[in-house]
Amino acid sequence: MGTAPPGTTTGGIGMAATGLRMGVVGGSIAGCAMAVAGIRAGADVTVYERSAGALQDRGLGIVIPPALHERLVAAGYLGAAMPTAPVATRVWLTRAPGGRSAREFARQPSPVTPCNWGLLWQALRTAATGARYHRGRPVTSVGRTTAGRAVVRTAEGEETYDVVAGADGHRSLTRRVLAPGLRPAPAGYAVWRGTLPLSALADHRGPLELLRGAWVTIGYPGGHGIFYLIPGGNGAGPDDRLLAYAVYATPPGTGRSPDETGYVRQLADEHFPAEWAEIVARGEHTAMTCHPVSDLHAPLAADPPFLLAGDAAGVTRPHTASGAVKALQDALCLEGALRAAASPADALRLYAGERTPEGARLVELGRRLGRAQVERTPDWSVMDQGAVDAWCRATLAGSSSYLYADVGTEPGAGAGTGTG
Repeated sequence: MGTAPPGTTTGGIGMAATGLRMGVVGGSIAGCAMAVAGIRAGADVTVYERSAGALQDRGLGIVIPPALHERLVAAGYLGAAMPTAPVATRVWLTRAPGGRSAREFARQPSPVTPCNWGLLWQALRTAATGARYHRGRPVTSVGRTTAGRAVVRTAEGEETYDVVAGADGHRSLTRRVLAPGLRPAPAGYAVWRGTLPLSALADHRGPLELLRGAWVTIGYPGGHGIFYLIPGGNGAGPDDRLLAYAVYATPPGTGRSPDETGYVRQLADEHFPAEWAEIVARGEHTAMTCHPVSDLHAPLAADPPFLLAGDAAGVTRPHTASGAVKALQDALCLEGALRAAASPADALRLYAGERTPEGARLVELGRRLGRAQVERTPDWSVMDQGAVDAWCRATLAGSSSYLYADVGTEPGAGAGTGTG
């Protein structure tokens, strides 16, 4: 049988997936995407999800590249009716010196397709209907049999598979088989994420109008904030939106918890333009969370019969917004590899050859972005369009990200990566 590059989709069923039993550890976005990949390649798929709750109720925002969204719809991973909130421009703001008004200092073409995490999961879960999906069944361990197959153990017993995809997040059990002892490296700062109903912007018409056509970066000493609109949970209309934000900063000192909601509001009040600080201070959040920023990269994305997907394979700093993006690309790569290869082991080696170096690239890119936007922020008060463009080029250092495609990277080179 002829071969095709990993990540491509060819007609028919690949030899690697003929009669293949595939287990997926984790039923979140990465797990559902891997299940869709296995089903489309002809495998018999079982998914183990530890949570018994309704994952679609999670409402935090993510962004994906428009080209990737189009490809996922065309391939059947996502339905065309799944609501999104696409915008085409990035606007850079900071607080004007000596006052509390906003100073816009740069704009860049930066098309993104913002999504609601819960709606994205729901769409992938629907596409994975052909898999057996065990909700509320945590995996206790995974291992290899003497015959070289994979075994998945739960409280109900154990099952063997030809391939097991570890899509079990940053604390992955599956990763311990491929990379024992690997631990995340802390960055030393945190990110506060929140979503607010559109009513929070009712008294702030300027920010609302800006966000209808752009996503916004607010720079301040020691960090930055990202703001954008995402679909709500009921439909795709322009008024069914939520405001999503992420604020990056060094956590408070000893004796204070980094997840204190008052801390991020204090940061906004001290450093953001007044209208944007008032938005963060609103109390009617539909969701709010804080977590320390860290990263890690597994030395191999696959070692037959196991493969790693999403955060299990590598955790990148959120500036790359590559959590969901990478998981979706992992799935497309697996489908292409299963269709192209002559055996499951060959398919996983193809997968590792593509996804391992990409994961390493994203981790390094996230570190550079973190240094530039949190650890060693420029003096935003003196930045202008030319300075921002030059700063972006220096920060990327030859790497690619679709959000920065207008500042000197090769056209289309960053179509699969994101940042935030």
